[in-house]
Amino acid sequence: MLLLAIDTSGKDGSIALARVRDQSADGGDNDIELIGTAPLAGGTFSAQLIPQIAALLSIHGFTKLDIGAFAVATGPGSFTGLRIGLAAVKALAEVLDKPIAAVSLLEAYAFTSDVQGRVLASLDAGRGDVYVGEYEIPVKAGQAPREHMLSRSEFVSQAKGWTVVTPDSVLAQAASQAGLSVSTLAPVFAAAVARLGWRKIQSGETVRPEELEANYMRRTDAEMLERIGS
Repeated sequence: MLLLAIDTSGKDGSIALARVRDQSADGGDNDIELIGTAPLAGGTFSAQLIPQIAALLSIHGFTKLDIGAFAVATGPGSFTGLRIGLAAVKALAEVLDKPIAAVSLLEAYAFTSDVQGRVLASLDAGRGDVYVGEYEIPVKAGQAPREHMLSRSEFVSQAKGWTVVTPDSVLAQAASQAGLSVSTLAPVFAAAVARLGWRKIQSGETVRPEELEANYMRRTDAEMLERIGS
């Protein structure tokens, strides 16, 4: 099966094409073979995304009809970028009638960190805030992760007892200065979204196009102004 993964959550984005091999005994990442990736330059996602997908498929001798499933980063991240990526996946999945794995960026950082136990994935949210995701690894049956937003001071206070994983050097330094356990990671791209997306597909955690939504975790400026005025 061919898996197409898309990440348009940040300033720059990427797409990845992966092949699902014969299932291994554990049904894990060993089942995924990365075929190719392509970068997406920030600010032009809407113009680049579909042509880059077509080019990546063509280079490796495939067409859209060969895609068996999709994985897409749902946020948190750029409002405009996320909308573009999710709209493309919704349209393709609807036309091809294929499943979608919705992947949180926080979740991607937590599960690519190789950290075990209580993991606090953290991303800079701007305006002095931090996106955080609380995970227990390995995952226990019936245990749901919690993702929310904190102020910088709340982040340092509530991270006690957790291992902080983050690609942000400022957050890593703040956590380290507070005496917390920290693992600084490289940024994740669509290849990591593909690997985690495949885990979700294996466990039946898929959504239909009409169910796919962005995980903004923050109100837009217009929504905040509307709330103030109400």
